[in-house]
Amino acid sequence: MLDIGEWSRALRGELYERWPKDENGEPEEPVRLGTAMNLNLFDELTVNMLEACGIPCLRVDPGDGSFGRLIFGMSGQGTDIYVPKSMAEDAAALCTYQGEYEPEV
Repeated sequence: MLDIGEWSRALRGELYERWPKDENGEPEEPVRLGTAMNLNLFDELTVNMLEACGIPCLRVDPGDGSFGRLIFGMSGQGTDIYVPKSMAEDAAALCTYQGEYEPEV
């Protein structure tokens, strides 16, 4: 599970503006959609498809992935993709057809 402090720091700028808010004006809880690998640009394709359908995405590189992305331009452990809880079912339905990974939602 993504720590609240970790995802709230990552949720900034334009993504923060687009992320759904709860009744108190706080960002809605993110739900992990799954892990997409970087080698075939599947992570970028997945995020771009979801964003094009109006579903904001938060990307988190697990483990030492941020260091790998900095040095190699990609995370060797893939990228965890998070979406707003209220949009998780739609995001999972959009991603299921691709067959690369099974969304965890």
